[in-house]
Parts: sequence; C-alpha cells; structure tokens
Amino acid sequence: MKTDVQIAQESTMQHIKDIAGKVGIPEESLELYGNYKAKVSLDILKDRKDMPNGKLILVTAINPTAAGEGKTTVNVGLSMGLNKIGKRAFTALREPSLGPCFGVKGGAAGGGHAQVVPMEDINLHFTGDIHAVTTANNLLSALMDNHIHQGNILGIDPNRITWRRVIDMNDRALRNIVVGLGAKGDGVVREDGFDIAVASEVMAILCLANDLEDLKERLSRMIVGYTYDNKPVTAKDLEAVGAMALLLKDAIMPNLVQTLENTPAFIHGGPFANIAHGCNSVVATKTALKLGEYVVTEAGFGADLGAEKFFDIKCRYAGLEPSAAVIVATIKALKKHGGVDKNELGTENLEALKAGFENLQRHVENVKKFGVPPVVAINEFPTDTVAELELLDKMCSEIGVPVVLTQVWAKGGEGAVELAKKVVELAESGVANFKPLYELNQPIAAKIEKIAKEIYRADSVEFSSKAIRNMKKFEADGLGDLAICMAKTQYSFSDDPNLMGAPTGFKIVINDVKVSAGAGFLIPMAGDIMRMPGLPKVPAANKIDILESGEIIGLF
Repeated sequence: MKTDVQIAQESTMQHIKDIAGKVGIPEESLELYGNYKAKVSLDILKDRKDMPNGKLILVTAINPTAAGEGKTTVNVGLSMGLNKIGKRAFTALREPSLGPCFGVKGGAAGGGHAQVVPMEDINLHFTGDIHAVTTANNLLSALMDNHIHQGNILGIDPNRITWRRVIDMNDRALRNIVVGLGAKGDGVVREDGFDIAVASEVMAILCLANDLEDLKERLSRMIVGYTYDNKPVTAKDLEAVGAMALLLKDAIMPNLVQTLENTPAFIHGGPFANIAHGCNSVVATKTALKLGEYVVTEAGFGADLGAEKFFDIKCRYAGLEPSAAVIVATIKALKKHGGVDKNELGTENLEALKAGFENLQRHVENVKKFGVPPVVAINEFPTDTVAELELLDKMCSEIGVPVVLTQVWAKGGEGAVELAKKVVELAESGVANFKPLYELNQPIAAKIEKIAKEIYRADSVEFSSKAIRNMKKFEADGLGDLAICMAKTQYSFSDDPNLMGAPTGFKIVINDVKVSAGAGFLIPMAGDIMRMPGLPKVPAANKIDILESGEIIGLF
C-alpha cells in the first residue's frame, strides 16, 4: 500500500496561477512561492466585501481516540466531493506545526487520496508563517528583557512576567529555563520558559485578525506581565507593536494551494487547539467565502473543544454564520469509546458500538444547541461489518441525524459525493439559525459553568483559589467581557482523559484562569495542559529522510 507522501508525490498539480484563475483571483493579487504555493493579497477581501458569502461548513468530530477518526481527510474529501457535484468549493485548514510532524503524528495535510498538496512543503516550512510568528513573539521577549535590563522604567516585576518565548519544535528541555545568567551585561536573571510556537498568543491573534490594522490593535493589547503595583504591562507599553506587525506583514496573507483533485485550498494559521481556539485564520475563511459557493473548514479536536470554540470565538468575533456541520466518526473509534481494547477493534461488537454511540450522540446534541444542523460522516473501514453499519444507521435515525458513509481515503472526492449531497441539502434548507452558547457580558465564572454543564455535561465546576483570584483581577481590569477558551483534555468530555464515552456525575476543576487579551479570550485551565510537548521515545523524526532523487520518506 502506498504511503500518503507517495500518493501526493505522484499527483498532477496545476500551476497555482491556474488554480487562482479558476476562482477569480487575478495574477497581480498573488505572491508566488514557486509553482504550487502563493500568498493571496488581502485586497481581494476588500474588493469583494459587498459580495454575498458562500456557505460555511464546519467539519468536527467525536472525542479523538487511538483508533483515529480522519477529520482533516474528510474535510479535504468533502470539498472535492462538492466540486464533483457541481459546487464551487474551497477547503480551509490550519497549517501543520513542525512539533507534531517530527514528534508523534507525522504529517497533517489529509491522507490517502484526500490530501492537500504540495504535502511535503505544507508540513515543513511552507511559506514561513510559523517562523514569522516565532520571531515576532521572541522579539517581544527580547524587548521586555532589554527594558528591564536598561532600567525598567515601567516597573515590571520579573517574578510576574507571563510572556514566554516560543519555538516550533517539541523540546521538553525548554519548558522551564533561567535567562540572564552570566555577566552583568547579560541581562537580569529570571525564570522563563518556551512554549511551542503555535501556542503563542501571536498565532491566535494572526488567526482572528480581520486585517493589518486589527492585527496591530490586538497585538497592542497583549499582556506580558505585571508591575510591582499590580498593573498589567502590554506590548504597546513596550513599543513593540510596529516591529511585530512588520514581521507579520506577509504571514497575515492566506496561503493558496490545492487538493489532489485541484480543488483550491487555503492553508493558513495554526493556533493550538487547547489553550487557543484551534481554527484556521479569519482572513482565509472570509476570503474563501467571497470566492466560493461552499467553504469547508475544521476546528481542532472533538466538537466539545473544537466546535464550541469555532462557534463561540471565531464565528462570534468574525461575524460568520455556518450553514451546517459534519461530525466525523469511525466504527472503530466508537467501539473504543464503548470500552473495547485497541487490539480488538477489528472484531464485530454491537454492544460496544451501542455504548460508544453515546459519545457521538452528545456531540450531535451539542452542535444543535448552536442552531447548526449536523450530519454524521462515517469513515468506512474494511473491518466494518454490515450489522455494525446497520445498527449505527438505526441509532442515528432514532436521534434525528442523517449519517453518510465516506471512502475519501481510497476514492478521494468520489468517496464523498453522497456526503456532499447531504451537506448541500442541509445548507440550502435554510434551517441553520446560528447563535453562540453564552453572552459575553455574563460573569466569567457563569460563562465557564455554561460550557462545562451544557457542553461537557458536568454536574458542577470547582474553582481553585488562584482561579477565583485571577477572575476577580481580570474583571477589575476590564477584561471580564472576553470570550472563554477552555483548556482541557481532548480525549474526554470531562477533565480526565480516561473517562471516555459520555461520562456523567463528574465535576470540572478549574485550576487557573489565564488571559489572552489581544486574541480576545480568557483561558480556564482544567487540568494540566502541556504548552510545550516532548518527543516520544521513538520520534517520527527518526524515520524521516530525503533521498538523492528528492524523494521524501517517512513523512506520514
């Protein structure tokens, strides 16, 4: 069986100017990065601001399992399937981080015959967006440490600095460090640390900004620490905004590539899906909506994290109104949620499927709470039995949600034609009536409890004294009206990754609440969330290589 990278390398790509031309992007609006990648000018969005939008389709999933679900693959396949039935469709995805690429996951550009290409470039340095975010983030760190070293006129308390350096790599040795060691001229000694680059607030801001001016305004509001008298210190206070924006001037433009079937694709931005909102950029999504009839996009992790943040943060702030949502699952993953060992997932087990279906049912109910009609997409595997597929169809029918089998990995767009037809039926039915879950002017604790009880189904929420203290501080500082960006495990509705399925009778414990004032959200920390992953015992990087012929091996 061919690997994903082999399938990608054997594809016939069209010149990116031809891809752009098919959707009305003039050549003068492109900045070419070779023959198959291009930045698209933000002028396209300005020029088309009065034109009607296409229909926005969210692809989300059940809570992820070791069995795999294939959310990105379905996203790509659906966009190609929509084109096959005569709709002008775009796919809009996040950029992969080098950390997971060389760590555990491998590539992140779809799979099989439902990929975006050039897959190798997208998974590696691409057009340099993540490097630009890294540099802008670390420039702010350098300016802050230099300010303290040069006399500290702002009175920054070195023990209350919240801003951390970043690097786009999994490197656990950098989680906790000390800077300023050495001679007097080497700076002030203080504790610091690195996060992975996609966890930077700069990345979240890049993906929520509407244009360059909005980007600068958001950057100016970023809080980097506090003074000795407990006042917040911002990037604006450090006079860092102009230089940071300059570093991001190209990164803010969406990246245009294509799928294996030459469907246009915007791959732009990659905010962490735990401590940030985990969605591709607003400018990419909005531009695609002005160019296509349908835009298929995704949100990180399962619907309890990804879809909730997509609706309550991205759609709310960007004024987007999704027309339908696709919830991706597999028979294997549902049986895993039903308690089956990973080694037994290929064996028919109807009782486990029934038990695991409760996870899918809860996600369906949650998506409906936002006024968005869902359809379930099942990634079909050869081990799926007729009895399992019939039972799943029956259970979906009983809860009033359509279910469609897909074979996008093996068949590309052809394997998503039926899903595409169902999505069009839902999107054009006019039943969507999008509304966020909570109002921004509610107290911080009330917004957190709303998500925990209505989306996760927790019985209660327990706040630590630190969390309570920070919530009071943020409300006193005028930050109480920000959106909520929950940080918890992706593997469970609860804050315990071992509670799979649809757990009940649990409480959510909020250990801390952090703020991303520039991005526009508060981050309640439910459990320990890793902002700098480590490499596994055998990293994916150990198996990646490039041959003399230029062939890449081991990259997914």
